[in-house]
Amino acid sequence: MKLPVRTLLTTLATAVMLGGIPLYARAADTPTVDTGDTAFILISAALVFLMTPGLAMFYGGMVRRKNVLSILMQCFMIMGLVSVQWVLFGYSLSFGPDLNHLVGGLDWVGFKGVGQLPNADYAATIPHLAFSAFQLMFAIITAALIIGAFAERMKFSVFCVFIILWTTLVYDPLAHWVWGLGGWLRELGALDFAGGTVVHISSGVSGLVAALVLGKRLGLGREPMLPHNLPITVLGAGLLWFGWFGFNAGSALAANGLAASAFVVTNTCAGTAAVSWALAEWIHHGKPTVLGVASGLVAGLVAITPAAGFVSPMSSIVMGLMVGPVCYLAVSKVKAKLGYDDSLDAFGVHGVGGTFGALATGVFASKAINPAGADGLLFGNPHLLLVQFVAVLVTWVFAAAVTFLTLKVISLFTSLRASDEEEETGLDLTQHGEEAYRYELAGDGQGV
Repeated sequence: MKLPVRTLLTTLATAVMLGGIPLYARAADTPTVDTGDTAFILISAALVFLMTPGLAMFYGGMVRRKNVLSILMQCFMIMGLVSVQWVLFGYSLSFGPDLNHLVGGLDWVGFKGVGQLPNADYAATIPHLAFSAFQLMFAIITAALIIGAFAERMKFSVFCVFIILWTTLVYDPLAHWVWGLGGWLRELGALDFAGGTVVHISSGVSGLVAALVLGKRLGLGREPMLPHNLPITVLGAGLLWFGWFGFNAGSALAANGLAASAFVVTNTCAGTAAVSWALAEWIHHGKPTVLGVASGLVAGLVAITPAAGFVSPMSSIVMGLMVGPVCYLAVSKVKAKLGYDDSLDAFGVHGVGGTFGALATGVFASKAINPAGADGLLFGNPHLLLVQFVAVLVTWVFAAAVTFLTLKVISLFTSLRASDEEEETGLDLTQHGEEAYRYELAGDGQGV
């Protein structure tokens, strides 16, 4: 018996609606891009990108005027070098298919296979390209943080080689260990929401090693080496605070409640640490300083970074109250006592603050904030604190050892630092042939 055309069409439509046609089922399984999440991540990536020019201002104001352009140049060169390295092979080493839990494979070299559809292993609602671009900004700012420790003395040619090698040999493997699918610290259960180990401990410890290998700046302790432009430093601190919202909230990888929580605790910890640093300085020196408040807020941002997706606002206040004095003592007492020349306190703020934050995550983390995380010591799980300690220790040892070996290998081919004459003149003129400030004196026309 022949069925009417209308009956056939009705039957076909019903089958499709009920999922009876295999083609429909396959279409439903195709990854889809959420436009809201994608817009949020692209904006967050832009905010993190802005942090490196902000850091250039923050560091640039703290050096002597003869070296300010060298700091700006180093930051902007990092933005270029790491951007290229990331596309060529850095992203693949960091997040590519796992090789023995140690590093990503080369499947995504040249961004092969990194396209406009989501990669469900990392972010199911945004394009793979958006995720990779967001992670690129982390690689850039991490490399830039290091320069604060050895500012005013490294040759620019050496700097360029060092940054490429360091990003490849230190940052990329660490990123895979902690964030990459199959990375061994991730498998161990270490929590690092936005980079306490990968970004701050790695850069701070590596910076300290570089400062020790290069040696102290000429004249340190015999001549003043005060910040030449504090307003520029404060402007940079403000840009860092602003960009950090993309850094931490964006690490939720979606425009959701977790992102909102990370946003709030980021701001709260930064503000609390600015106040606690100022209070510590006030008690110790009798006056709170603008530089102290700027340094304190950055210390708070560093501390909350690994914990941002796992702790409550009240926990972030406690962390801010603690990290301000801790980092203040590191830069005002420990550095002087041990005698190392961490020029702009990259280790004192990022190395120490990152260590504090990673360990504090093991104390204050709560599954009530993020079910995908873990409860910390205060919520009945001391094991997480042990895991965090292992992650911190591994990051310290790995970053220090590889940085030391990298610099030693480079030193076999060329001297690492500028000559005494070049350093005395300033890196702006000797490395780049430019001056940041050229004022004409009335009558003689000579620049000063």
